[in-house]
Amino acid sequence: MNDPLKQSVAERFDNRGLRIGLFVVAYDADSMITETLSRIPEDIWEAIEILFVIDDCSRDQTVERALAFGRHREKIVVLRNRVSHQYGGNQKIGYQFAIDRGLDAVVLLHADGKFAPECLGEMLGPIVSGDVDVVIGSRMLEHGKAVEAGMPRYKYWGNRALSKIQNALSGLRLSEFHSGYRAFRTSLLHRVPFWENTDDWHFDTQVLLQARQAGGRIVEVPTPTFYSDKIGHLRGLGYGISCLGTTVAFFLHRHGILYGRNFDLAVRGRKYFEKFNDRASSHSRIWAWLRNHGVKGKSVLELGVGDASLTQRLFEAGATVDGIEINTISADLARPYCRRVMVNDLNDIQSAGLTESYDLVIAADVLEHLRDPEFVLSELKKYVKMGGCLVVSLPNVANIYVRLNLLFGRFPYHIKGILDRTHLHFFTLNTAEKMLMKTGWIVEGRDVTSIPLVIVFPFLAKPFFRPIMTVFWYSTRFLKGPLAYQGLFYCRNPNRSSLL
Repeated sequence: MNDPLKQSVAERFDNRGLRIGLFVVAYDADSMITETLSRIPEDIWEAIEILFVIDDCSRDQTVERALAFGRHREKIVVLRNRVSHQYGGNQKIGYQFAIDRGLDAVVLLHADGKFAPECLGEMLGPIVSGDVDVVIGSRMLEHGKAVEAGMPRYKYWGNRALSKIQNALSGLRLSEFHSGYRAFRTSLLHRVPFWENTDDWHFDTQVLLQARQAGGRIVEVPTPTFYSDKIGHLRGLGYGISCLGTTVAFFLHRHGILYGRNFDLAVRGRKYFEKFNDRASSHSRIWAWLRNHGVKGKSVLELGVGDASLTQRLFEAGATVDGIEINTISADLARPYCRRVMVNDLNDIQSAGLTESYDLVIAADVLEHLRDPEFVLSELKKYVKMGGCLVVSLPNVANIYVRLNLLFGRFPYHIKGILDRTHLHFFTLNTAEKMLMKTGWIVEGRDVTSIPLVIVFPFLAKPFFRPIMTVFWYSTRFLKGPLAYQGLFYCRNPNRSSLL
């Protein structure tokens, strides 16, 4: 190690009252982690509040070595994953830990020493001065230095070429996208949906693009890099393709061509989001039915308020709305529009504290998540007036998307949609209606929704494409079995609650 590096922090580091954390990702690093921690300058140790190591199921003595490190032991916390979360998954855990602890800034270090801890002062300086949100330790700012330090030439030129393409697509002006040496303001991390990102290595690219989408201020500082036989190498081609693919997806999202959930800042902490921009969505179709039947002056119970967009419309139309919602973020979104919101698990609907009979109950996109939807449907009749209505939407597992996947031996779970990984039950249009009839409801109206192309391809919402979407909608109504995305059912309660 040369002297200039050892003296990179020449005077006492002033954190200006910020709560700073160092976050170390570690995997099979028992031969390197002690040396990496000892290279952290004393001024930085004094300025930080915590150094937390997240070990990703190492097969060696990484955890023991980190726990045995004696210097500033009171500031070190070691967390060990019981199952591997990979590089990106560990960053999600680490950044959430920093947010939950209330830190103002966090720096990502690698346990293998690949990125110089001696430069932590330079990494944190722009953040504590209040000028920027993200600092990248770049190996490319000083031309040729990375190769001199041992970076293979194919990686050097591949990094430069890929970063140039990514700059053109994203509008950033970075010397490299592919340094894992990062410092963040946690206020920026709190604004971006980093939990939607990959667990793989190109998480680094995704979180930078999210910072760009959020208007974050990003700067680079020159840092050296170190290569040795102890440091593992990425599978370069696959990594490069993944980085390029996610940058193209970002470009398409920003230009309204292809929706990218991880670049939608509005979904931070939410599972669902507003569907009213699609006229054929469940929310749009349900709202059209409710307007036609009138909701002013009616008492409404909404099961699972989601993003509260339907709740708001009911409130503005003059309905008195109560909601049951297990997600506290969604519950808070709905409170301004509800008489009361009960934070409760619908699986245990008997403990929700329902005491009155409602004119209308809405169960949009919720029953498929419940352990026993038949029990809940039967129990609901106690709280609906005789002649009162129940509105239900359920996904259609016989949709052509699922059929084609099954044809090729696939059943791919997703974070939302028909194959949402949290769905406990799957229905066709026919079995959904049979369940409603079995539990004593009279189905008086039926409708379907089409595959949500407008959400996936936002440009289809433009007037020019309206004729195409109209044809698609009528095709869905004609071929409900294979094309319907969801079934909508409008039901009546034929009994008095005293008889149930």
